[in-house]
Amino acid sequence: MTTALVSRVESRPVGENIAKPPDRWVRPAVFGLLVATALLYFWNLTASGYGNSFYAAAVQSGTQDWKAWLFGSLDAGNVLTVDKPPAALWVTTAFARLFGFSSFTVLAPQALMGVASVGLLYLTVKRTSGPVAGLFAGAALALTPVAALMFKFNNPDALLTLLLIAGAYCTIRAIEKASPRWLVFAGVAIGFGFLTKMMQAFLVLPAFGLAYLIAAPASLGKRLLHLLSAVVSVIVSAGWFIALVDLWPTASRPYIGGSTDDSLLELALGYNGLGRIFGGSGGGGGMMAGGSGGGGNVSFGGESGLTRMFGASFGGEVSWLLPAALIGLVAGLWFTRRAAGTDRTRAALIVWGGWMLVTALVFSYMSGIVHPYYAVALAPSIAAVVAISGTSLWRGRAHPGPRVFLSLMIAASAVWAYILLDRDADWLPALRWIIAGLGLVTATVVLVGVPPMRKLVAVVATAAVLTVGLGTAAYAVETASQAHSGSIPTSGPATGGERGFGGMGGPGREEGASTELGTALAATTTKWAAATSSSQSAASLELASGKSVIGIGGWSGSDPAPTLAEFQQYVADGEITYYVEGGRGGGPGGGSNEIAEWVAENFTATTVGDQTVYHLLS
Repeated sequence: MTTALVSRVESRPVGENIAKPPDRWVRPAVFGLLVATALLYFWNLTASGYGNSFYAAAVQSGTQDWKAWLFGSLDAGNVLTVDKPPAALWVTTAFARLFGFSSFTVLAPQALMGVASVGLLYLTVKRTSGPVAGLFAGAALALTPVAALMFKFNNPDALLTLLLIAGAYCTIRAIEKASPRWLVFAGVAIGFGFLTKMMQAFLVLPAFGLAYLIAAPASLGKRLLHLLSAVVSVIVSAGWFIALVDLWPTASRPYIGGSTDDSLLELALGYNGLGRIFGGSGGGGGMMAGGSGGGGNVSFGGESGLTRMFGASFGGEVSWLLPAALIGLVAGLWFTRRAAGTDRTRAALIVWGGWMLVTALVFSYMSGIVHPYYAVALAPSIAAVVAISGTSLWRGRAHPGPRVFLSLMIAASAVWAYILLDRDADWLPALRWIIAGLGLVTATVVLVGVPPMRKLVAVVATAAVLTVGLGTAAYAVETASQAHSGSIPTSGPATGGERGFGGMGGPGREEGASTELGTALAATTTKWAAATSSSQSAASLELASGKSVIGIGGWSGSDPAPTLAEFQQYVADGEITYYVEGGRGGGPGGGSNEIAEWVAENFTATTVGDQTVYHLLS
């Protein structure tokens, strides 16, 4: 990986160096990778129904009202928004408006984003490390279990991941010729990442900035000026919507769900920002913004600490190649330590390795809400580091140093895959033994030295790829074959029924609403068919009826929207037909309990299907 080492490797015959196949094979291979990825992500797609009913209901509302589309409102009447910024909803709602609202149009955009992410990761890695490294990186991302989960599910993470990869691509392009234009494009991608999932998008910024500062071929002053322009582009591309929300008259827009003061900026800094990292209420999240739930709470990330990414929550989601990536990153930085400042391999390792380390450490030590599926944002960096370092070490396999690190990567992957598969010991029990045996043999052969015979080289290379990729691929295919629902989907073999968890105390699927009640709501003609406590319950009713339903109090019941006075005015104006009893009560600052008490005191209860409802029209 040093200049001298690479020059010796590149003097080998092309047929012996599998890292540089003839160009005629590259395009078909890339096409095959993208087709295979599309088949994996679109396979059995609609088995998950609407996936996360919370976001699906917001998409449905966006197809019914333009303002709901703009702000990401849960209901078409625009009482309050979901507890995230709306960029992901903008994309999915556009798709649903074009092709009609359905399970497929809710989930298909995420699958398309997955294919685009794999293709863009290939292009990015290819620019610094060649087409084979790019293909390996793309395939590794596609076959990461959490990617096979989240690119088939309608949480905002699919768009966030695509935008982060786009930011990395633009950063690599910027570094090549010290281009401020490409660096600004990177800032725009991260700014829209903020509008997708707020401050999580900023975790890649230290790596991008450091790589440009070290490797861009320009004076230090110009590099600093270029980075300043990138910071401005991040602020502008994220800040325009924050300004729009603040300047829009509050009486004519929805309340910002999850915030304490109807502010998108406070939501970013509180419940969806510092509250996620340090725990506590962090804003309007109420109970949901509390701690991680302890070591046994798999859906909430398990116990925080350095080993969290390898634990029961995150391990099977994303850590299959993490040991190899850490070894490869150390090797890559060591072998490029004396290279020129503009060395492209080292710059790429700083981009991807910095992304990987910062994101993994933040996820590991977060004391607030953290779910295992967040790790999809970590998957591209792991895939890229393994591909870049692995192919580079393979090119230098004639030398002892690269062979040692490469054999360590292979052996670590085999051992870790065995441990992960052993956690689901009843699922494909022979697979872990096959990977362990194949990996240890392959690592030994690589360490000793691969004889320079073309067929033998191909066999060892194939064995190395299978060792590294077989476990994660099997887990990803199993994940893709399962239906997932609720707000906290998980990867891996099914343990009975659909995989996923509903919110705390709320239903995870639209089937929580009875068919009879859905039919009754569908027949209404008022602005809102009904109101009920919490957004999850409202989302289920909206999907069952196709009509707008007020989710009093938002996600956790603690949002002050609508207030009792506002609700009373809606009722007086004849804008709500039913109040549906149930869902979660109001948290601190919420008004759902007092609204429920007012309804019970002034209206007569009846039963529709299996639920208690109040008819509010006089």
